[in-house]
Amino acid sequence: GRLLKLDASEATLEVRFDQPPPAKLPITLLLALPRPKMLRRVLQTIAAMGVPKLVLLNSYRVEKSFWQTPFLDPAAIRENLVLGLEQARDTVLPEIIVEKRFKPFVEDRLPALAAGSLGLVGHPGPWPACPRAVEKPVTLAIGPEGGWIPYEVDKLREAGLHPVQLGERILRVETAVSALLARLF
Repeated sequence: GRLLKLDASEATLEVRFDQPPPAKLPITLLLALPRPKMLRRVLQTIAAMGVPKLVLLNSYRVEKSFWQTPFLDPAAIRENLVLGLEQARDTVLPEIIVEKRFKPFVEDRLPALAAGSLGLVGHPGPWPACPRAVEKPVTLAIGPEGGWIPYEVDKLREAGLHPVQLGERILRVETAVSALLARLF
């Protein structure tokens, strides 16, 4: 790149991109809205790891106050995504969808969104282990701190997603996101 102009209020650069951005993962991530501070870290993580689409959704265990956080403002979301992209030398922002109503999303939109993919729900319990090195598109739902309630697991299953687990330990959302993505791809 070249510096074309520099003054007290702005800098004008000429940039030439000579390499394509890293490939995105073949995944759509559904995430129950985490605590605001954790949301920032998760946005950075998913951008760095190459998640192309994130759906933030409500859950019984998501506190209503979480939806009022300034971290959900488009500028704040973009800022955290850019931090993750910078880490990975990427230039393509993930698509972020906010769904404040669980049931209408899961019943009306999720089946079409997950069509043609391996649908999974990360949830502790007596479920099969999460698969490794998947070579097809995945739709993955990760619940809030404390996990999905049984009703939510049932609704996600009705939409075509299958529960899987990572072992006996209960993980924080940000840890579960990284662990599941790394295991799947």
